[in-house]
Amino acid sequence: MKEFILQFFAPESSPLVQFLKYAIVGGIATAVHITVFHLAGWKLFPSLQNDDWFVKIFKIKMEEEDDVLRSKNSMKNNWIAFFISNLVCYILNILWVFDAGKYPWYLEIVMFYAVSAISIALGTFLMGWLIRKYGMITTYAFCANLFTSLAVNYAMRKFLIFNG
Repeated sequence: MKEFILQFFAPESSPLVQFLKYAIVGGIATAVHITVFHLAGWKLFPSLQNDDWFVKIFKIKMEEEDDVLRSKNSMKNNWIAFFISNLVCYILNILWVFDAGKYPWYLEIVMFYAVSAISIALGTFLMGWLIRKYGMITTYAFCANLFTSLAVNYAMRKFLIFNG
């Protein structure tokens, strides 16, 4: 057990510990993404409804937008959150999870963002469609976006971008 725990602080770790470290970094990046998305949905491009969890938790009063505008604004907010949270994710991944250096640093960053952009584009499209088509609460549609992104990112980062 002690050896298992020590792997969290060592540069080399078993595949299980590496995945757990990746999940922790992903959780941090997701928390950043969720925070930025909701702050942007509140202050930059209004996309939240009075039924959204963020609005209820912080007792914010939102002016209701129609589903088409709310869909467009939520997609804009998601891209803003993407750029910020993805930078956090990249930095934490190279510091703690994967070994950088498979490619020059600038190409590695471009590839990291490209892979993430594909997954976030799919998730953002799904989120916008769920809001527009079904009038889904923004928070629930946003969760669908997160799950879609997670499904693509780990394998692409592990096998394509970094030194496993």
